[in-house]
Amino acid sequence: MTDTTTPDPDAFARETLRLLGAQPDNWVPAHDGIDHDVLIVGGGQTGSAIAFALRRAGITRTSVIDAAPTQEKAGVWRNRARMTQLRTVKSLVGPELGITALGFQAWYEARHGRAAYAALDRIPRTVWADYLDWYRSFLGIAVRYGTRLVRIEPSPADAPVPHLRLHLEVDGQPRVETARKLVLANGVADNGKPFVPEALRPALAAGLGAHTADTIDFAALAGRTVAVVGGAASAFDAAATALEAGAASVHLFARRAHIPSTPVIRVRSYPGIYDNYTALPDATRWHQAVRYRRAGSTPPADSVKRVLAFPHFHLHLSAPWDAARTEGRQVATTVGGEDFRFDFVIAGTGYTTDPADRAELADIAPLIARWRDRYDAPADERDDDLAASPYLGSGLEYLEKTPGTAPWLGAIHIYNPAGFASVGLPLGDVPSLRRDVPALVARISRDLVLADLDLHEQRIRAHVPPDFGDELYGPALWRGGKAL
Repeated sequence: MTDTTTPDPDAFARETLRLLGAQPDNWVPAHDGIDHDVLIVGGGQTGSAIAFALRRAGITRTSVIDAAPTQEKAGVWRNRARMTQLRTVKSLVGPELGITALGFQAWYEARHGRAAYAALDRIPRTVWADYLDWYRSFLGIAVRYGTRLVRIEPSPADAPVPHLRLHLEVDGQPRVETARKLVLANGVADNGKPFVPEALRPALAAGLGAHTADTIDFAALAGRTVAVVGGAASAFDAAATALEAGAASVHLFARRAHIPSTPVIRVRSYPGIYDNYTALPDATRWHQAVRYRRAGSTPPADSVKRVLAFPHFHLHLSAPWDAARTEGRQVATTVGGEDFRFDFVIAGTGYTTDPADRAELADIAPLIARWRDRYDAPADERDDDLAASPYLGSGLEYLEKTPGTAPWLGAIHIYNPAGFASVGLPLGDVPSLRRDVPALVARISRDLVLADLDLHEQRIRAHVPPDFGDELYGPALWRGGKAL
């Protein structure tokens, strides 16, 4: 590839797919009453990557749904994400899963040249969104937008084939579909909910605030005084977006005495630990999860520099909000003995990971094994919020809280950050894809084979006709000193 854009930027990708060979035929036996072998909730980078990986594994009777009404309104990159560039290095393996011609670098260089890619510090957020649009389009990954998962229930006990009954809402209308496997690849909030401290709830209820998970009209904040509560990357990105939109002033309040700057997760990124994380003892995984939470989520340095460019940005450390009240169309609070009034408050306060917090999971949440059910943390490592997160199996599947009561939970696989304590990475972020998408697909493939083992036994024991008879080699047989 030269340093200029190519006349056909997709030529390399097409040729690579040709050399990969034909997509395997679907091998999963069809069953009456089953709509999908796998239904994937979420059409973003992970849902799309999983759909492609399943296809390459010969599992093609799949469907991808997304609650957003259209592709333009789906996902975080053009809607709720507010960083200028991704927080991970540009060279990480992403949804291409090792097929380099489908990766961001190949896509970007084909359109802008090698020098342009080399000049990138990290990947611009909107450019990443453009790449993901191309990835879905080029690979023909269809997403059913306007389709929301409402409730999950197991198939009746006498069903010929165990499956899940999935209650959906499609363009506002109820529908029930069936699937043998369900993958929740639906982002940071979708195995819990946005966490809003009690002190901020009156402001949000009055329309004077929002969580960073919400769509925020930043243009409406021009000339306003804005408070941001939180000290992680999303809080800094929201503060910067408000300042760039013309806010009169922005105050960021962090409960810690310093901004976290130690990326403790980096120390365990080498292959031995990264590749084998789910095999580590529970005590090791728990300690690492607690260590990360106590160290704090580290905002990239450029996110901090972005707000520091504005003289009307003000940082408050050791400054939790214990209480707040609405006064007219403003939010009043006292922090550190000082009174403040704001026109708008943004909660950059993260998310819960308790499945009971999700409406579509509420019915099954009491059956799901949590970390508190599997591991008794020592007193100095207690973390009740983390303990409420699901304790996942090696294929990222739910496990039963009480063995034997709900084995069908193993048909539900989690690919969102609620799996952090189990896998050591925020599932859905780019660093998780190279390891965890193949693990997920391998487990789904194994389970589907074993569930239909009788049918596969028939298939692999079937008579196989010979490719040729002895007439092919008969003339060359040695017979008593001479060829016949």
